[in-house]
Amino acid sequence: MPKTRTATQRKPTGLEQLLSVMAKLRSPEGCPWDREQDHRSLRFHAVEEVYELIDAIESGDDQEMLEELGDLLLQVVFHCQLASERGAFQFDRVCQVLVDKLIRRHPHVFGDVEVKDVDQVWANWEKIKKAEKAGTKHERPSAFDGIPKHLPALLRAEKLLKKARKAGLDSKTLSADERKLTKRTAAAELLRIASIAQKRGWSAEDLLRGEIRKAELEFRRRERRATAV
Repeated sequence: MPKTRTATQRKPTGLEQLLSVMAKLRSPEGCPWDREQDHRSLRFHAVEEVYELIDAIESGDDQEMLEELGDLLLQVVFHCQLASERGAFQFDRVCQVLVDKLIRRHPHVFGDVEVKDVDQVWANWEKIKKAEKAGTKHERPSAFDGIPKHLPALLRAEKLLKKARKAGLDSKTLSADERKLTKRTAAAELLRIASIAQKRGWSAEDLLRGEIRKAELEFRRRERRATAV
């Protein structure tokens, strides 16, 4: 006769099953490929999964998005399993740190701080984040610290310029030529420049990265000068 489930038994949640499967894959009886991975060998898999998720979101396909979110979650669980094996941290600790961070950085929701708009929300977020890291090895004394170095060049440029404007180091005023640009003409200009670079045998990505490095050095120089006054 089939066994009946007692009142004290319950079906494991999807997350519990996922953590159990990941542990099994890493066990001596598990998968040879999974067992030979480490944090470094997996680091760019997460990047690939993020881009696949973006494709799924833009396609409007919920089933595809569901699967890609699962693939991205797998990267988190995989790293947590590796960290657990070496006694660093476990998945539950990652969740708790995130919960604490979200509560701490949303005092206008979980505290008594009042905000007028989204700009003030972001200003508070940056202020809280800076205070969290003060006095630690992750301290970010500059407004430009913490920009991921592996971001694609155009995304890195946007991030850098946004931080520069927030810090008052880059003008928000458009020139006459800049005011003439529309979204369509700006997009066409970006593509035209990439095409020229390709025809000349240049890497548009490398060219922009070089300019970003120079711009960041200049912004940091202005920042130091401003704080020294």
